[in-house]
Amino acid sequence: MTDSLFEFQRMNRLPPYVFATVNEFKMAARRAGSDIVDLGMGNPDLGTPRHIVDKLVEAAKKDTNHRYSASKGITKLRHAIAAWYARRFGVELDPDSETVATLGAKEGMAHLTLATITPGEVVLAPDPTYPIHSYAAVIAGGDLRNVPIGPDRDFFEDLQIAVRQTWPRPRMLVISFPHNPTGAVVDQAFFEKIVSFCRDHKILVIHDLAYADLCFDGYRAPSILQAKGAKDIAVEAFSLSKSYSMAGWRVGFICGNPKMVGALTRIKSYLDYGAFQPIQIAAIIALNGPQDCVEEIRSTYLERRDVLVDGLLKAGWQVTPPKGGMFLWARIPDEFQSLGSVEFSKMLISNANVAVSPGLGFGSGGEGYVRFAMVENVQRIKQATRGIKKALSLPSKAERKPRAKRPAAQKPAGSAASPEGEALKPSKAAESR
Repeated sequence: MTDSLFEFQRMNRLPPYVFATVNEFKMAARRAGSDIVDLGMGNPDLGTPRHIVDKLVEAAKKDTNHRYSASKGITKLRHAIAAWYARRFGVELDPDSETVATLGAKEGMAHLTLATITPGEVVLAPDPTYPIHSYAAVIAGGDLRNVPIGPDRDFFEDLQIAVRQTWPRPRMLVISFPHNPTGAVVDQAFFEKIVSFCRDHKILVIHDLAYADLCFDGYRAPSILQAKGAKDIAVEAFSLSKSYSMAGWRVGFICGNPKMVGALTRIKSYLDYGAFQPIQIAAIIALNGPQDCVEEIRSTYLERRDVLVDGLLKAGWQVTPPKGGMFLWARIPDEFQSLGSVEFSKMLISNANVAVSPGLGFGSGGEGYVRFAMVENVQRIKQATRGIKKALSLPSKAERKPRAKRPAAQKPAGSAASPEGEALKPSKAAESR
């Protein structure tokens, strides 16, 4: 067989997965007997609320629920989605034409981009950002342009510059607030400007609202669909993964512009038969049932945030507590900046027994930062910050370097990160990738 037979051009456009390098290093340390506190992957550790689990079990015992389901989501789930939006945001949605259930927000955004972007069309996304926000466009054959985001920048201003400097004109903008990984948050006025600008420039918008319920310090995340005229050009993605701690269940939805929702519904009809029906039934109970469980989950993340921030400050690491999300975006201390985010992350595994995500994994703008995921209990987080304090106080650069045997070398993955997380402010020029 010739090598050309196994040349997959679409795959060649995707960068190596930078997180894999650090993950291999973490696993090597664990195999060597180290107790690693893993604050890397944003994988919720809290159990799904009992009343949701009980409904799943009840529904799974009925043979009629074992058949193929509907790829767009069963009717009662789509009505529950519309009712949730009406209660939560005052937004009216047509359950039939403006909502579609997905296998999590990630799948929904990827397939929506595949359905709406053709090769050569330009998609704008923040840098740094959650990888699927950027690389869904690459998978679809589109051209990605980055708009930097960070506390020292004005994202809307940078977006305007990016649009002026981009040719062909952008077809789509993908955004997410509260933002992963930086924790940046916005107000309703921001969405009003985004919608008005994108309507004027004929740009479609996908907004990922995954962290709608994980908000702190009096902040409440708005929906882009609350903005005037939003449904003319925008859709919003939501996942039950964080608000209801249903990450492994793979259930979410996309709502808004009926033509975009229709395109996703149509492509999904070719690709899947929908989530297991008992999961969809349990999702109805989550959305329509008592919401005190959501507040309990939010309170847990708030406590973890405060403990993590306090511990890092005591370790001499200056960080800013995020107002939204389940992550802390932290600039690497000055004396360790020369290591870069990947090597610094390895150093924390070796010298602090703590795993974090290197900023480079979220885009080139993330270099110089790391992301902490608040996915361990308070005691483990305290253990982590004690280890970090010790690692940051090591006297010599030689001791700061990773001591564990390093796994096989792998090219760093595509992009990096941004700042510490509060306001929005990305790039002065669109960056092509």
